[in-house]
Amino acid sequence: MTIIVTGGAGFIGSNFIFYMLKKHPEYRIVCLDKLTYAGNLSTLKSVMKSPNFRFVKLDICDREGVYKLFEEEKPDMVVNFAAESHVDRSIENPSVFLETNILGTGVLMDGCRKYGIKRYHQVSTDEVYGDLPLDRPDLFFTEETPLHTSSPYSSSKAGADLLVLSYFRTYSLPVTISRCSNNYGPYHFPEKLIPLMIANCLNDKPLPVYGEGKNVRDWLYVEDHCKAIDLILSKGKVGEVYNVGGHNEKRNIDIVKLICKELGKSEDLITFVTDRKGHDMRYAIDPAKIHNELGWLPETKFDDGIKKTIEWYLENRDWWEEIISGEYQNYYEKMYGNR
Repeated sequence: MTIIVTGGAGFIGSNFIFYMLKKHPEYRIVCLDKLTYAGNLSTLKSVMKSPNFRFVKLDICDREGVYKLFEEEKPDMVVNFAAESHVDRSIENPSVFLETNILGTGVLMDGCRKYGIKRYHQVSTDEVYGDLPLDRPDLFFTEETPLHTSSPYSSSKAGADLLVLSYFRTYSLPVTISRCSNNYGPYHFPEKLIPLMIANCLNDKPLPVYGEGKNVRDWLYVEDHCKAIDLILSKGKVGEVYNVGGHNEKRNIDIVKLICKELGKSEDLITFVTDRKGHDMRYAIDPAKIHNELGWLPETKFDDGIKKTIEWYLENRDWWEEIISGEYQNYYEKMYGNR
């Protein structure tokens, strides 16, 4: 089995590669990554010399390059993690998100059609559903929830999902889609909430929280997500969408306070900043379908997962300090310096 994993130098993609090489040592994993600001080749250092692993620096929008790779590797499956994924960045520059997330997805599926693939899997997000009101804790996103996007990022992901499903209907391309809630865990890029707060806490820097921090997210430990995708690849029904969430809803402010407590830092570091434009209030996934059909359930409780995550960042300071000392620092100042 040869699987092309796009965006494999990013957060979830790299964790998926580690999981698959350990769970399926007989598989060959080919990582395709453009190495944008969020793609870090050092993340893959532990597997770079593995005989079952190959890294290729490539943009999924590069049709000629993608086709050449398909010819060389003759993959059985493609799992597409490659995406611009930060909402703030999509507000600043929407066009990049449209190019990578929609046009790039189209290039990959054209390659799958041309070279005959057993499965194309699109990794999507619960953000395509929009948001839920804070005063209705009984409401959850299901696979039947209408798409109702809030940002250029979520719109680009919804557009990609619709394109994927159209290739199933029009060309009978064997596709599946998973829509996950917020992931957390090792190798999470330090501009996202949890790693940002850990890094700033450790450096006694202000902890910027949007608005009043009341926005609610459903958190999923990244390894649980990887297990879900593996199950969908082996047992999922083609043409289907599977929601992957953990019933781990937390307010942003409560997560920040928990991180302060775990690291022995004062909550005085918390600084409330101007809220994001069009900020979704609550995400919450009902994972009943993937549980009933494939037997998946999240295994990591949030209290355990956040402790493991904090411990990883404490033990791997070199990894994230190298990131925040470079180009990211300029972006950070631009986004938060004047709020």
